[in-house]
Amino acid sequence: MNWRAVLLFAAIGAIFVAIGLNETWRYALTLLNMGLISAIMALGVNMQWGYAGLFNVGVVGFVALGGLSVVLVSMPPVPAAWAAGGLRVWGALLFGAAVIGGAIWLWRRLAAGKTRALAVTGVLAVGFFLFRAMFDPAVQAIEAVDPAATGYLGGLGLPVLFAWPVGGLIAAGAAWLVAKSALGLRSDYLAIATLGIGEIILAMMKNEDWLTRGVKNVIGLPRPVPYEIELQNSPTFVSRVESWGADPIAASSVAVDLGYTLLFTMVLAVILLGSELALRSPWGRMMRAIRDNEVAAEAMGKDVKRRHLQVFVLGAAVCGIGGALLTTLDGQLTPASYNPLRFTFVIWVMVIVGGSGNNWGAVLGGLLIWFLWVEVENRGGEIMALLTSGLADGSALKIHLLDSVAHMRMLLMGIVLLVVMRFSPRGLIPEK
Repeated sequence: MNWRAVLLFAAIGAIFVAIGLNETWRYALTLLNMGLISAIMALGVNMQWGYAGLFNVGVVGFVALGGLSVVLVSMPPVPAAWAAGGLRVWGALLFGAAVIGGAIWLWRRLAAGKTRALAVTGVLAVGFFLFRAMFDPAVQAIEAVDPAATGYLGGLGLPVLFAWPVGGLIAAGAAWLVAKSALGLRSDYLAIATLGIGEIILAMMKNEDWLTRGVKNVIGLPRPVPYEIELQNSPTFVSRVESWGADPIAASSVAVDLGYTLLFTMVLAVILLGSELALRSPWGRMMRAIRDNEVAAEAMGKDVKRRHLQVFVLGAAVCGIGGALLTTLDGQLTPASYNPLRFTFVIWVMVIVGGSGNNWGAVLGGLLIWFLWVEVENRGGEIMALLTSGLADGSALKIHLLDSVAHMRMLLMGIVLLVVMRFSPRGLIPEK
C-alpha cells in the first residue's frame, strides 16, 4: 500500500471536513463537487500526457463540447425553430460534409499535379458558396424565433444523465477528427494545432446561436437530483430533518449538493477503475513503452500513430464527460465562461502537481489544486493584508500589493508548481 498517497488523500478529506465544520456544509460540498469534476478532467489529460506524452493544450474545447451535449440531449426541442429552418440547417451541414468527402475522394483518385489541385479547389469553392446559400437563411430564420427566450433548436428532451456519455462521445468524435490530421506532427506543432482547435470550438460555441444561444446562454437545464423546493414540500423529508434538529430549508440545499456528490463520485470511480485496469494491462504497458521510446516501439512492430489516436480520443472523451458534469452542476450553458486559463492551464497544473502518469495522482491534483484555486481568491485579501501588515499605511508598495490581490491565484499556481518541481519533480504521487 502507498502510505504517502493514503496520507495525502486523508489530508484532503480533512480539509473538506474542516471547511464544513467551520463554515457551511453546502460550501464544502460545492467545493468537493467541483473538485471531483476537475479530477475527472485531470484524468483525461493524464491519459493523453501521462500515458502517451501527447501535449494537448486545447482541453477547453473538449470540455466545452461536453457542456454542449447537456443542451443537445436534455433541453426540449423548440418546434417553431425547427419549423422555421431546422431541417434546412441540418441538410446544409450534410451537404457540407458531402462536399468535403467529395474533395477527399478526388484527391485520392487523381494523380498529383495541376489537374488534381484545380479539381479539388473547384469542388471546395463551389461547395462553400452553395453551403452558405443553404445555411445562412436557415440560421437567420431559427434565430429570429423569439430570440429573447429561445432563438435556437433546443435538444431532444431526454433525461440529463444520458447527456454525460453523449458528451464523451461528442468530444471523442471531435478528437478523432483532430487526431487524424494533427498526430503526425511533432509535439510542439501538435500543441499549436490543439490550441487552435480549442479556440475554433470556443468561437463556434459563442457565435452559433442557432445551436448554443451563444452569449445569451441556455438556462434552466434539467437536474438529475430533486430541486430544493421539492424537498421542502415533502412531508417525509421535512419530518426527518426536523427530528434531527436541522432547518429543512438549509438541509434541502445540503441534500441536493450531497446528491451531486454521490453521482459525481460514482462517475469518477468508474473512470478511475477503467483507467487503472487499462494502465496495468498489456495495452497500458505498450503505451508507456511508446511514450518512452517511439523508435524502439516501432522497431518492435507497434503502430505508434494508431495507438496515439486511441489514447487521444479516450482522453478527450473523459474531458467531455467532465464538461457535461460541470454544465449539469451549473444548471446552465454559458459559452463565454469557457476560459483556457481555467480549463486548460489549471487542469495541466493538476496533472503535473498530482503526478503525471499516475491516475491517483491526477485525482489528488484535481482536488488539491481546485481547493487552492478557489480559496486563494476568497482569502486573497486576508493573506495580502497579513503579508503587508509591517508596511506603513499609504506606502506605494503596500497599495500596489493590495491592488494586486486579484492576481494572487496566478501567483500561487506558479509557486506551487515551482515548489513541487523542486522537491518532488514527478509529482506528489509519482508514477511507479
